[in-house]
Amino acid sequence: MTSVRDRGQRGAEDRRELPVRPTDEDPLAASASELIGGPAGRRVLTGGRRWWNPLRVMVLVLIGVFALGMAQKASCYSSGWFQPGDPQYIHACYSDIPHLYSQRGFATDLVPYFDRIPDGISSAPDIHYLEYPVLTGLFMEVASWVTPHGGDMQHRAQIYWIVNSAMLLACAVALTVFVARTNRRRPWDGLFIALSPALALTATINWDLFAVALAAAGMMLWAKSRPVAAGVLIGLATAAKLYPVLLLGALFLLCLRAGKLRAFALTLGGAVGAWLVVNLPVILFAREGWAQFYTFSRSRPTDYGSLWLIIMERSGNPLNGVTSYATALMLLLCAGIAALALYARRRPRIGQLAFLVVAALLVSNKVYSPQYVLWLLPLAVLARPRWRDLLIWQGAEVLYFLGIWMRLAYVTGTKHHGLTADAYHLAIGVHLVGILYLAAMVVRDILRPEHDVLRQDGSDDPAGGVLDGAEDVFVLGAAAVRDDQPAAYEQPVGAPQGQ
Repeated sequence: MTSVRDRGQRGAEDRRELPVRPTDEDPLAASASELIGGPAGRRVLTGGRRWWNPLRVMVLVLIGVFALGMAQKASCYSSGWFQPGDPQYIHACYSDIPHLYSQRGFATDLVPYFDRIPDGISSAPDIHYLEYPVLTGLFMEVASWVTPHGGDMQHRAQIYWIVNSAMLLACAVALTVFVARTNRRRPWDGLFIALSPALALTATINWDLFAVALAAAGMMLWAKSRPVAAGVLIGLATAAKLYPVLLLGALFLLCLRAGKLRAFALTLGGAVGAWLVVNLPVILFAREGWAQFYTFSRSRPTDYGSLWLIIMERSGNPLNGVTSYATALMLLLCAGIAALALYARRRPRIGQLAFLVVAALLVSNKVYSPQYVLWLLPLAVLARPRWRDLLIWQGAEVLYFLGIWMRLAYVTGTKHHGLTADAYHLAIGVHLVGILYLAAMVVRDILRPEHDVLRQDGSDDPAGGVLDGAEDVFVLGAAAVRDDQPAAYEQPVGAPQGQ
């Protein structure tokens, strides 16, 4: 005769095989669904053989939201980017893309890293070569090849922005697909990306979305237990933007705890190999141009959006050693994250630890550009896919997005319309509190896994790849919960899932 416990375990296993509907587990999603007639049935949401499956719905939503973000830049597209004064800040529609088209030599067919930027073209006197990593430089160069060279400079810069926007839209679509496919039971998690207000507002400011999509692809491949391919994509992402290298640190800690160092070595080898394939030719033949990104990052002073700017402006201390201070704070935060990863009674999920290490970088960094929110976006979804918490964080970032442009309008304009220093410091504080709030929720989920929405059905780490279900072999402190004993905090079958 089958026991009640056996039936309960079988029921939990059956639940782990079914796709998760957002309206079933998220109270805010369930309430919001009333606007369109209430939660849909399982047959509709899982797609089955229907054309309207979750992925197609999310891609169409993403395209619509991205188009709204482009429309928000319309006043700058028509004239704001090219007028003297502060209209591009007053209308919060600034973008680096049209400005760097001429200032970094793309309009005159200079070859990035190989050709020196002539004096007087760049708005930054200490920039003599393109100050972006190699793969992002290639992205920018490809967009310039597609841009027609006829007509006046303003028109060509407009077309360059449109071409880059189309390429970045492809990156955004890919990002949504990668997040949706990272956890096969949660295809609708990509909707967090598709409906993100921060993505709509910041996607076409700069080229960060390219690296974010590559890093998300690496996370998806890791979830599918393909460590070499995951490493290659993380290496390519690091060749486009430096922050994805932190993902390797998160993977190392989790692989160390789970005794899966061979899988980490394969990932590390793939990452190093991919990075070298992209960078080595430029290092060999244009070393000075290649080094511009790294020397610029190291010598960059305290800038907008950072904790250090508040300290500097309120204390009057110029913080000449800000690079050392920022590095020390980052190392301290990383040490705390490492302790959390190795001491927690249950091994953290990869999404949780990856979010925390990138959040630590953004909190401690000496500059925070508004598009940096994209770095955290897919990691936040993997770490804590809760609409309430993600919207609180996104709301803080939207307020900062408005705050930075209003501060620049005040500083650059003759009429001083915008935010004073005190008001801008408050905007920075809101942005920092938003990140720290979401980080605190993630830490709580790690310390109290019964609150982790992805583990309430007894799962270990659905995006963990080779780590999913692995037993710990290296744990500091008290004995950890065994991964083959999830029932210690598993909810009864059919019980409502908590926050």
